[in-house]
Amino acid sequence: MANRLLSLCARNFQKIQKAGIHDRAKIGNREIVGFGYNGQANYMDRADFPLPAIRFRENTPDIQALREKEKGDWKKLTIEEKKALYRASFCQTFAEMKAPTGEWKSTIGIALIMVSLGLWSYMGMKKFVYKALPGTFTEDEKEAQLKRMVDLNVSPFYGVASKWDYENNKWKE
Repeated sequence: MANRLLSLCARNFQKIQKAGIHDRAKIGNREIVGFGYNGQANYMDRADFPLPAIRFRENTPDIQALREKEKGDWKKLTIEEKKALYRASFCQTFAEMKAPTGEWKSTIGIALIMVSLGLWSYMGMKKFVYKALPGTFTEDEKEAQLKRMVDLNVSPFYGVASKWDYENNKWKE
């Protein structure tokens, strides 16, 4: 059992060595420039972690020529070349990352649709499923029940009967 486990580990280690530490098969011809978020070779635009592990675009002859020119004096680079170098390394600027997306509109829309569906289902259940309330829920019946509880002297110390004035035949104030 232990031999099998060791052989599997050795085989996986050999695969890792062949593929490279960052698994080149997944990233293609993109340059690894750092450790990255969680130490994985992937690209993510994040304002809280602005340094991705790999460049955004793969290396092309145009970008390679700009990178060689970049090693010299930056004053000789034009604004378009600087922008091209930036866009080769990053997908978005900080302003683009932090710009509002309008996602809140769809979230509120879906929430309102769900609330309206709930209200419609409640009204449908009320109309077609639930039975009518019994007659004891009318105001006259409630008053008659309350009078009967007072007549029976239910909970005379703390309950309903304690709030009734028996001499004046009305509720205590």
